[in-house]
Amino acid sequence: MNLVLQVTALVFSFIYGVLLSFLYNLNYNILFYKNRIVKIIFNTIFIFDLVLIYFLIMRKINNAIIHPYFYLFICLGFFTFFNITKRLRKLFKVPETKKKP
Repeated sequence: MNLVLQVTALVFSFIYGVLLSFLYNLNYNILFYKNRIVKIIFNTIFIFDLVLIYFLIMRKINNAIIHPYFYLFICLGFFTFFNITKRLRKLFKVPETKKKP
């Protein structure tokens, strides 16, 4: 794999980590939903879709050759923007569901 493909894949992985952080914060309220079956089904579909989208885009970029440092950049993008997206959730005042006592 040449250098241009590696840099493109690294930048995409970082941006995907940022997107993952944003979508995780939007999905936060569903994590505490009362109905356990809805929670499990929705979160399974959510994770499956995000993994599938990442794999399909990496297939277009570099024939789906995924190196461990791509995962590192996903985590770096996720944790870099996690607090920012958490503040955005509070700014938009996404209502939180009530937790069980």
